Amino acid sequence: MENLVLYRKYRPQTFADIIGQEHVTKTIQNEIKSGHAAHAYLFSGPRGCGKTTTARVIAKAVNCLNRAANSGEPCNRCANCVEIQSGRAIDLIEIDAASHRGVDDIRELREGIKFAPAKLKYKVFIIDECHQLSKDAANALLKTLEEPPAHAIFVLATTELHKILPTIMSRCQRFDFRKLSLPELVGRLQKLADNEKIKVEKAALELIALSAGGSVRDAESLLGQILTLAAQKKSAIAAGDIREFLGMTETKSAAELTRFIAEKNAAAAISHLNEIIEKGYDVAEYGKSLLNYLRHALVLAIVGPKDAKNDNIMIAGLTDEEFEILRTQTLAMGEEKIKNIIDIFLEAQGKIKYSPIPQLPLEIALVESCSR
Repeated sequence: MENLVLYRKYRPQTFADIIGQEHVTKTIQNEIKSGHAAHAYLFSGPRGCGKTTTARVIAKAVNCLNRAANSGEPCNRCANCVEIQSGRAIDLIEIDAASHRGVDDIRELREGIKFAPAKLKYKVFIIDECHQLSKDAANALLKTLEEPPAHAIFVLATTELHKILPTIMSRCQRFDFRKLSLPELVGRLQKLADNEKIKVEKAALELIALSAGGSVRDAESLLGQILTLAAQKKSAIAAGDIREFLGMTETKSAAELTRFIAEKNAAAAISHLNEIIEKGYDVAEYGKSLLNYLRHALVLAIVGPKDAKNDNIMIAGLTDEEFEILRTQTLAMGEEKIKNIIDIFLEAQGKIKYSPIPQLPLEIALVESCSR
């Protein structure tokens, strides 16, 4: 267990452990509880949100020997649950459609499905990235999905639902997984940090969650990367440590540049920008950091300081001091000016990769923002 990355070490083992997908897990639990599990499921959604994990929990739940009479949860203690959890169950077949996408692979699956399970009650077939199946392979799968043997359950997972044949969709129960919200991800990361006995400030966890883009797996992978950093520090991991570790530009720098814009000091703004570039920061990434800071200012101008601190509003990763500086700047500029500045920098951001001098579009944007 010590050598496992966090997202494998703490992979959910029950439906209750899967966060953010209650609309999926509750329905499937009720089906299993009533003895009416579907013969085929289609899970769609962004990467790292729990599709394959849910499929494995289904495999345990339908094959559990000690499942409570009025429960859809696996016990995780019986021989079948332990075998599936440890990856030794020969009746749980996981197929990566990216590397087994041909019609011959599906024909082999169709031949194997005819035989009864070796040990479990159900053979469970999990087909990851099923949109990558070739057209012939997908058509070969159709009849099997429509009328599989009573001992077989299929779970198809995809990140690109629009590529799935409508005929396959019509033969499956479809569930759409969603990206997790910031509070959900922060709560999950806090729990893992507590289990690993590392101290991480909330602002740092918020930065990790924001970088993960709603993916649990990505968030847990990033948290795993800073475990080595935590071992070297006696104090708690702070937001500044995360920015440095992930190569983010300091919020302090974006705040300083925003102050020069508010003061209409173009010379100081350009000088500050070039100092940042000389330190080795990527121009495009710096532009993104500045836009993210200005977006915080716009949200703050629209909803007000009180509501902006609410977890439902996406102002995160800021310390109390940074938030106070942002609040002061927002009051000084006003909503309309912030919107105009964001428009200018959005246009500049699109020009960076085509510019012979990478920072030139940002410099022009600074001059234009200050002149307004």
